Amino acid sequence: MRIPSCGSSCPEMAQNWSLLIVCILSGGSVATLLGSLYFEKGGKSKWLASLVQFVGFVILLPFLLISPKRPLTEEGYQRPNKPSAILLTSIYLAFGVFQAGGDLLSIVGVQYLPASTYSLVSASQLAFTALFSFFINAQKLTPFIINSLVVLLISSVLLVVNTSSSGSSVPKGKYTLGFLCTVAASASAALAVTLAQLFYRKVLKKATFEVIIKLIIPQSLVASCAMVLGLFASGEWKGLRKEMDDYESGKVSYVMTLVWTAIVGSSLRLGQ
Repeated sequence: MRIPSCGSSCPEMAQNWSLLIVCILSGGSVATLLGSLYFEKGGKSKWLASLVQFVGFVILLPFLLISPKRPLTEEGYQRPNKPSAILLTSIYLAFGVFQAGGDLLSIVGVQYLPASTYSLVSASQLAFTALFSFFINAQKLTPFIINSLVVLLISSVLLVVNTSSSGSSVPKGKYTLGFLCTVAASASAALAVTLAQLFYRKVLKKATFEVIIKLIIPQSLVASCAMVLGLFASGEWKGLRKEMDDYESGKVSYVMTLVWTAIVGSSLRLGQ
C-alpha cells in the first residue's frame, strides 16, 4: 500500500492512515485469538466461523456519514461519468465470492494451527501484496521490502521443518493442511487488496473512505450470502444448537465469541 504525499491535508491524511494501521494490527491479532478460542472450546463449524467474519459489515454503515470525502491518493482522480451499475455489480459479486473463498481457507488454518504459528504464516500476506503490487500496480520493490520477503519466507519454511519436533497435538497431516490453507488465504487476501487498489485507480478514479466502505459493504453482503448457502448446503446448521449447548465456556461465551469475531472482522476488513 503506497502512502500518498502530503500537502495542506497532511493532518487529516495522517489520521486516516493511523486508523487503517490500528484496524489492521488490532483486528488481525484479535481475530486470530477469537478464531482459535472458538475451535478450542468446542466450535466445529467452518462455515459459521467464516460467516461471522463478514456479517459485522453493518457496523460500517455509520462511517458513510462521517468518512472524509477528500481522496486518499495523491492523484485525486475525479470523473463525472460514473461506472455502469452492471460493471459495479459484477465487481462486487466477484470480490465477495473471492473474499468468501479466501476466508474459508483462513478458517481451516485457524482450526489446525496454533495462534502464534497462524499469525506468523499470515504475515506472508505482506510478501504476496508486494509481489502482486509489483506486477499489477507497478509498485517498486525496495531493498527493505525484498529483505522482509526473504525473512518471511525463511520463517515459514522453518515452521514446516520443525513441525515434527514442535510437540503439537495436531496431526502432521492436518498441520500441513492448515499451513497450506493459511498461505493460500494470505495470497488471496493480498490479491484482493491489490485488485481493489487497481479498481480504485482504473474504474472509480478515486479512493476516499466513503468509496472504500461502499466496496466493503456489498462484497461483505455477497460473501455472507455465500457462507449462509454453504452452511445450509453442508448440513452444519443442524449441529449449531448442540454446538452451543456443548461449548466449554457456556452459551453466553459462545455467543459473545461470535459477536466479537464479527465486529473485529469488519474492523480488519476496513484496515485492509
